[in-house]
Amino acid sequence: MSQPGTEEILEVCGKVGEILLNAGAETSRIETTVEYIGHAAGASVACYATITAVFVSLENESRTRLIKSTLGGFNLQKVDELNQLSREFVAHRITFEALKQEVARIDHQVINFPWWARILGAGWVSVAPMLLFKATNGDLALAFFVGIFGYLAAEYVGRRTTTPYFKEATGAFVVAILAELLVSIGWGDSSGNIIISALMPLVPGVAITNAIREILSRQIISGIVRTVDAIFVAGAIGSGVVIAIVLNNVWGGR
Repeated sequence: MSQPGTEEILEVCGKVGEILLNAGAETSRIETTVEYIGHAAGASVACYATITAVFVSLENESRTRLIKSTLGGFNLQKVDELNQLSREFVAHRITFEALKQEVARIDHQVINFPWWARILGAGWVSVAPMLLFKATNGDLALAFFVGIFGYLAAEYVGRRTTTPYFKEATGAFVVAILAELLVSIGWGDSSGNIIISALMPLVPGVAITNAIREILSRQIISGIVRTVDAIFVAGAIGSGVVIAIVLNNVWGGR
């Protein structure tokens, strides 16, 4: 089997870095994966990743590939598949041509759960914190449905606007309005418990986790940027809740 050319190696390594970057992988993971693949393919590849860009270059040649991206978006399944693929290639269990084909497949693959699974997931995630509050069965059931409506509202707005953090604020607003309304008509006991629980599908848990991992791996700049982004998301969620509660108090004459 013929040895792949350096240009072909650079192209595949750049595509791997691009997929990992857009899937929300940590910068240290991107750099390590790309360099391992390049070295296993027989080229001296160097990779430098930031939160919004990946640079892949051949150390012995004056050729560099730059991939830019925007902050946001996570697809951990693609990250896992590429990690497994890179391990198989480094262990020489698959050929470079097979690696190239699999990278192209993962790049074009649309990985997502069906709507019904995402809706049920949002509901169950909203119920879990209520167990810590020793909530009533009524509030438990309400948190399930309120969390679903908040998640759907955020997804609806996210598909129709590119304004950052607006979908999280909208989802939080819907959650708080519904919780206050249900308590005011006597269906619920604690609007605070319902709000806190139903906000869980909107909380940037993966972003916070990745930010901590970045900082612990000494990728300080990327870690700080991810942390600030997570703080802005949390601020948007809090703003949506505050606006809803203030409007509810105005409408209720309190």
